[in-house]
Amino acid sequence: MTTTALALADDFGAQLGKGIGAIALYAVVGLVLILLGFYAIDWTTPGKLSDLVRTGKPNAVVITAAGLLSMAFIIVVAITNSDSDLTAGLITSLVYGLIGIIVQVIAVRILEWATRIQIGDLIQSETYSPASLVVAAAHIALGLVVAVAIS
Repeated sequence: MTTTALALADDFGAQLGKGIGAIALYAVVGLVLILLGFYAIDWTTPGKLSDLVRTGKPNAVVITAAGLLSMAFIIVVAITNSDSDLTAGLITSLVYGLIGIIVQVIAVRILEWATRIQIGDLIQSETYSPASLVVAAAHIALGLVVAVAIS
């Protein structure tokens, strides 16, 4: 009867610690970028978006949720395509994420202008409007395009 011993590599603990640290750092970068993305959407949208969402304006909620989702696409792809070196990876994720957010916000504003949707009136409305889905789809579609451009 032979027995096989399972043993961990000598540097297992160090590698595990490094991995946990990398997760934490990328999570911080991701959170910062999501917050910057939210404030970029808020800054370029008529009205105080956080107040409109908090008070339950349905169109503001739909558009904000789509905007955050599109920002997440950009950030996830920026992190996925970052350098394997942790420091370089964090820097490239941050830079690609910032550029992606800027490009995405500009592109959505141009698309909103082209569709002639009155975003200020739409997001402040008490009643749901299907037009909010057009703006939401634009956020998601352009977020995906920007994310793929990063890769």
